[in-house]
Amino acid sequence: MPRYTLITESYPQHPALDVAVSHAALGAVARGEIDGLIRLHVPSPVVAFGAVDRVQPGYAQAVRAARANGFEAVERLAGGRAAVFHEQTLSFAWATPEEEPRDGIRERFELVAGIMVDAFERLGIDARIGELPGEYCPGKWSVNVGGRVKVMGVGQRLVRGAAHVGGVVVVDDGERIRDVLIPVYRALQLDWDPRTTGALADRAPGLDNEKVSNAIIAAMSRRFELVRGEMPTSVMEEAHGLIGEHLPRVA
Repeated sequence: MPRYTLITESYPQHPALDVAVSHAALGAVARGEIDGLIRLHVPSPVVAFGAVDRVQPGYAQAVRAARANGFEAVERLAGGRAAVFHEQTLSFAWATPEEEPRDGIRERFELVAGIMVDAFERLGIDARIGELPGEYCPGKWSVNVGGRVKVMGVGQRLVRGAAHVGGVVVVDDGERIRDVLIPVYRALQLDWDPRTTGALADRAPGLDNEKVSNAIIAAMSRRFELVRGEMPTSVMEEAHGLIGEHLPRVA
């Protein structure tokens, strides 16, 4: 069973620090400076824009729309389109050493999606893998509830010697995601169906971050050996130097 360090600390000091920590951790894993790790934590309210978003004519307007709705804008590590994180979501990141990271792309997506389905089903949720028509930040390995609303999105970043799989689980307040994405996606000229937004708590009242986090960790523990720890000081130092790379370069 693969062994990973599990880190649950949040980084609210700076809106882009979360992405920068994932960036620095991926590099450290790739260089063999640290072993693989998994992060699961409560993020700050941000809209995370992908590389395709950043070259759209409406990108600056989308950044302003996010900020006007109380979300900071950051540039994400993995691919995909704009996704939303807030205090009623969980952010996850898995950095793993891989000699040939391209060879395992599908298997990593399948594993993470399966972990989430396992966790959600044990919370009484009808969780299913697959892209919904019109979903935001669409992806084949999204997880939805009952074929109706998306509650988990995932992306992947590869570097020489390592892979990073990261994304968001929407625990509660799915309406907040819809409300910020309506003007953001309008600015980016993206067609989508706001009815695809939702949260786990909509289908299982009483769920909160702690209950969902515990269920995800339990599901991970059935696949991995997890050892709780803290992010190495060297990674945090490098991450602070990478913050600027994940801030929008717009006025």
